[in-house]
Amino acid sequence: MSDLPRKAVTRTAKLAALPLGFAGRATWGLGKRIVGESAEIVGRELQQRTAEQLFKVLGELKGGAMKFGQALSVFESALPEEVAGPYRAALTKLQEAAPPMPTRTVHTVLRERLGADWQNLFLEFQDKPSAAASIGQVHRGVWHDGREVAVKVQYPGAGEALLSDLNQLSRFARLLGPLIPGMDIKPLIAELRDRVSEELDYGLEAQAQQAHAEEFTDDPDVVVPGVVHQCDQILVTEWIDGTPLSEVIADGTQEQRDRAGQLLARFLFSGPARTGLLHADPHPGNFRLLPGGPAGKDDWRLGVLDFGTVDRLPGGLPATIGASLRMTLDGEAEAVYDLLRAEGFVKESIKLDPDAVLDYLLPIIEPAQADEFTFTRGWMRSQAGRIADPRSPAHQLGKQLNLPPSYLLIHRVTLSTIGVLCQLGATVRLREELEEWLPGFVPEETEVETAGESAVEA
Repeated sequence: MSDLPRKAVTRTAKLAALPLGFAGRATWGLGKRIVGESAEIVGRELQQRTAEQLFKVLGELKGGAMKFGQALSVFESALPEEVAGPYRAALTKLQEAAPPMPTRTVHTVLRERLGADWQNLFLEFQDKPSAAASIGQVHRGVWHDGREVAVKVQYPGAGEALLSDLNQLSRFARLLGPLIPGMDIKPLIAELRDRVSEELDYGLEAQAQQAHAEEFTDDPDVVVPGVVHQCDQILVTEWIDGTPLSEVIADGTQEQRDRAGQLLARFLFSGPARTGLLHADPHPGNFRLLPGGPAGKDDWRLGVLDFGTVDRLPGGLPATIGASLRMTLDGEAEAVYDLLRAEGFVKESIKLDPDAVLDYLLPIIEPAQADEFTFTRGWMRSQAGRIADPRSPAHQLGKQLNLPPSYLLIHRVTLSTIGVLCQLGATVRLREELEEWLPGFVPEETEVETAGESAVEA
């Protein structure tokens, strides 16, 4: 692998070949069946070959192709178990690594952006990248003041590659639909495309990361590395060690899984409340489990990386989300329906049965009902299957609901986080986090009563 493949014709040809490859393997599978091999064995081999080709191409191309693959990767828990196995390994590879950019290209970018004497800024700089992602790769180094740092270098031509890939992927989004049951691929691609300019702007990323780093300084649960230096195509931040969440998913103890899941849910809901920003790229490659939580060296904290995509929410998450969630849990069908209609989730031209809407929502919000909930791949599959089955009432009703643009990113981030929780198999006290951080979830009168009781006790 040399440079990031930049020529549109080359990238387009590789992506356009994917549907042909899918069709070719289907023919190959038919041939194997004709000569007597079992349908189950042929089916699994077909899935494995499809997964390997799809994510090999997405990983090699980096850019928007890899970004799309990473976005898909958190939903593998929605796949039927007999299919998920072959995909899981291929998907996980996209969460942590990709073929590296050549050293000469890295040095060229550093020289152009940091100056001819860029090496004087570092006491050490490792040419071999420690991680490679969709639009850039990370090198470990030691800054001139002795701090260990992560040096993020953007691939030359990343912007063109992102747009080219996502435009091409949208053309055959329908063919990719069966990868993730119950999920409409085309809006996902469109939303990724809308975020391209932000993703490429390391200045915006540095601002978002530093805001989180300052807010979470000395936090017992969450660690965000501070920004050391930023310029066009280069972002230098403090280095943090830790176990990637993908490794916890693969080999972690149940205690690690539960702690990681709790902290992930806490960060999802507390981040917007504390910073006015929503970290909008929740795939496992962006999180680390670090030792040294509140209970000591045997406890863990959550390290959070990559703030290239954020949703700006100055007032935190919309109170509408908390209020509608609470009213749904309380069985207030009419009130929920009126709120959803007022917010544009139900268009004025459509009439729905409020009780049917409630029945549609209740299984989805099951994790918020109990004091604690165990997220599993089985639960995720049941939800995806219920919504994806064209014969089910949930599918028919879901098609009539609308997702307002202002909620699109919040919706994707929440679903993605739930996908990661299911990959972890974590038992999480979700309701506790909602009560603490989600505006509108706790009725105002309850808050007043609680404050009054505290004053009396004092």
